[in-house]
Amino acid sequence: MERKINIKCLNNDKSLTLSRGKTLFEIAEKFDVKLNHPVLGALVNNQLRDMSYEAFHSKTIKFIDITHPDGMRMYIRSLSFLLLAAVNELYPEAKLRIEHSVSKGIYCEIDNLDKEASVELAAEISEKMRELVSQKIPIEQDSLETSEVVDIFKSVGFNAKADLIRHRGNYYSSFYRLNEHVGLFYGLMVPNTSYLEVFDFNKYYNGFLLRLPKVSNPTEVEDLLLQPQLFEIFREFSEWGRVLRVTKISELNKLIESNNRTPDTLIKVTEALQEKKIAQIADRIASKKEDIQMVLISGPSSSGKTTFSKRLSVQMLVLGIYPLTISLDNYFVNRKDTPLDEDGEYDFETIEALDLKLFNEHLKALLNGEEIDVPKFSFETGERFYDGEKMKMGPDNILIIEGIHGLNPLLTEAIDDKHKFKVYVSALTSLNIDSHTRIPTTDNRLIRRIIRDYKYRKYSAQDTISRW
Repeated sequence: MERKINIKCLNNDKSLTLSRGKTLFEIAEKFDVKLNHPVLGALVNNQLRDMSYEAFHSKTIKFIDITHPDGMRMYIRSLSFLLLAAVNELYPEAKLRIEHSVSKGIYCEIDNLDKEASVELAAEISEKMRELVSQKIPIEQDSLETSEVVDIFKSVGFNAKADLIRHRGNYYSSFYRLNEHVGLFYGLMVPNTSYLEVFDFNKYYNGFLLRLPKVSNPTEVEDLLLQPQLFEIFREFSEWGRVLRVTKISELNKLIESNNRTPDTLIKVTEALQEKKIAQIADRIASKKEDIQMVLISGPSSSGKTTFSKRLSVQMLVLGIYPLTISLDNYFVNRKDTPLDEDGEYDFETIEALDLKLFNEHLKALLNGEEIDVPKFSFETGERFYDGEKMKMGPDNILIIEGIHGLNPLLTEAIDDKHKFKVYVSALTSLNIDSHTRIPTTDNRLIRRIIRDYKYRKYSAQDTISRW
């Protein structure tokens, strides 16, 4: 007797009894799932699966397209694999390096080429990618004994991938195939190349920019936005990595295994490089100290603003400047007064979550040489309180103001820009998994925030992820 399983589809809130072993392709067809964009995969019992997944037990399924964050990640991974295949077919000896995100795309460089990066070369690679898209080539997952997979990746020069697979210690390892090309991008892929119609590939500084679909409208490519300062910072970080000889996870693993260099040394050198950068910023502030009344520090959530402000304060003291630090977190309104977002949840990111009236009163008082009572905010109780701390500015003092709205013009609109020194901070991730797989800075910040919220704000990881 054929065994049946129950499948519930959350997209249309329907349930069906089906034969065991049906793929997600077949299940989506049975439920007649219609999304605004092609179905890329599904959350099966809340776990991401690709469309070739076979269901042998009762499941709850939610099909996703590119508008879902996991769907967009599947798309970007697959697009990276498509780019790798195109470069390999055109220039078999070339080495593609996918570096980091910038300008709403992904920056790439190609080594071992006898030609420079050019508009013509970008167009040639883009044309090859579109040719592969038109061929509707399956992107298929394969699983073999780990030793076999290691040999496969070594045979095509992907030694970093081979090293990482070997370090996992699994008997079997999975990877993807696209024609004769192999890839490992640490996540699931779309079913075939025809799903990857929306992209562009352009010359960008010394390399190329793989441009991605818009989050707001995935049928269009993100606008090309030049960000020379951010790009230069990434270049600087990449150079640091090359100086330290640690640009990929496999190189970090080798360093840990080596007796010649230790992780402790790596940490110390990295800290020294960062401290040097902070000292240079302090020098710039000191050169303008006759005009500057405040240093405004901003950056996304969990980017290291508070830590940076403390380290900058030390460097300013070295130069005879006495900083007074104000954390905007202490100017949150009481939680019951926090604005709500469209989902009815507290919106801690909006500037209206700050008590702008009190902040500006205190700012004016400090600049006039008056003393203020410094407020504090308890993230456990959601209430403001005072512990007796006072603050008053003297002739050798400069205010350091840090928070996500530090650079928001509304925060200090009454102060002339010539009295402000502005710093944007972000926890950039210069270490990649391998030459084709970056570690998104957003993921890095999320991990940092989970730890911070648990240790200092009494939020669970689930609470933090829900807010994120």
